[in-house]
Amino acid sequence: MKVPISDQILTIAGALFYSEGIRAVGIDRIIDEAKVAKATLYRHFPSKDHLVAAYLQHRHDRVIRSLHEVLERAARPRDQIKLIFEQLHEKADSPEFRGCAFALAVAEHGDSERVVSVARTHKKAVGDIFRIIVLKADITTGQTAAHLSFLYEGALATVAVGRDPQAVLVARDCALLAFDAAISSTIAFERADHGKDN
Repeated sequence: MKVPISDQILTIAGALFYSEGIRAVGIDRIIDEAKVAKATLYRHFPSKDHLVAAYLQHRHDRVIRSLHEVLERAARPRDQIKLIFEQLHEKADSPEFRGCAFALAVAEHGDSERVVSVARTHKKAVGDIFRIIVLKADITTGQTAAHLSFLYEGALATVAVGRDPQAVLVARDCALLAFDAAISSTIAFERADHGKDN
């Protein structure tokens, strides 16, 4: 089955943007590598700004789908957290890994409202995944979902700078400790509350 031209352009542009940087890659380079006419590219993406936003949207869809698959693969909330970080470790343990595509895009292209909007939507969606897990675990105390999100984001940033994928496993262990502490706090709170009623 033939790949649509827009997908072909996005695949080439996305790989170049992520590996070399948005500002470093010009439209002419994308046209050349995608083997399309300039008019064809601009028919699908009216500007580089539109192309960058589409690349991020495509990446967002893929990452969020992958995180939802983790939720389906593991039944227990603790296992879901463990798997999310281990999946990130797998990605980070690759020579091509440069960190979070959304953070990189905002750092380079933060003057674009279109790009910033997709990046913010993505970060909120990742936070929502952790909120789903915490709700499923019936945790009622603290900011557990926010703590887990920060550990995930921190792992991405640390690997991007330090180039050591082990940082993700350290973040995983911290996330599991935070989760266990939240479960213990919830149980203690419920017992104390129940004691007041008696």
